[in-house]
Amino acid sequence: MNNSWFVIVNPNAGNGNFKKLWSQIQHELAHHNIVYEFEFTTHHKHEIELVHKAISKGYSQIISCGGDGTLHHVVNGVMNQELINSNLITLGVIPLGTGNDWIKTYGISKNIHEAVQLIKNQNTIYQDIGHLQLENTSSYFNNVAGIGYDGYVVNKLNNLKKFGPIAYLISGISGLLFYKRMPFKVVINNSTIEDYCLMTLFGICKYSGGGMQLTDYKSSNDGFFDITFAKNLTFKDLVFNIKKLYNGKIVTHNKVETYLTDKISVIPTTKDTAFIQADGELIGTGSIAVSIVKNAIQFVIP
Repeated sequence: MNNSWFVIVNPNAGNGNFKKLWSQIQHELAHHNIVYEFEFTTHHKHEIELVHKAISKGYSQIISCGGDGTLHHVVNGVMNQELINSNLITLGVIPLGTGNDWIKTYGISKNIHEAVQLIKNQNTIYQDIGHLQLENTSSYFNNVAGIGYDGYVVNKLNNLKKFGPIAYLISGISGLLFYKRMPFKVVINNSTIEDYCLMTLFGICKYSGGGMQLTDYKSSNDGFFDITFAKNLTFKDLVFNIKKLYNGKIVTHNKVETYLTDKISVIPTTKDTAFIQADGELIGTGSIAVSIVKNAIQFVIP
């Protein structure tokens, strides 16, 4: 097994300042005597191919250099390969993206010097990974996934990322004005809920949507999802509770229910399109079955 690191680099990250940031990253890796090989991504989901390549070459230590989307695809590459058990893989993160929600749960710094120092220290935690099964596709996720309003917002967000972190707020408000609430059937803990719903969220970690806390976060490795079932929340409800979206207290709203479970199914009961997102990436539409893989990957954290 190769003891050096394989660095997967998204050159589109860094808000237009990538060349300078990559030079700094290389300097810090050299300063800390971290032996590594790297490759740039060149197309959508290229990270998955590069993870498979790295593992086939004997690497078990991989660095995701980019944003939440880059990490999402790296995680999918780890989880859908069959050469070694996923929990033998260690992932480090050098954050360069817009939202960087996953790192907030663990307090990983966006400062490159500090991020590389963490990788040198190599303190790790096993984390759960979620699995989404749609009718025609599937995906893993490491942070927060959902169906309904948040999927709709992610679908719109793709055209707004050039505006930076404020893009999440812009797309969120736009979604509230145009998203049509839908009826869903939710099967959870041997019970069935049928109701109109703004969104159903499946949380492993704590933050999503550019720093919002929309689930009742417990732990990232307890084998359970933190589920938020947001019923018929209106534009007015959210406008008057914006602060609660960011401090986590939105889960106490009387139109919000929370659950713990290791599996859940959500089925739209209308012909309207139900968008599904994972880690801020649009996955697909329609019905979804969600399950968890406990302690699936080792992550480098403070």
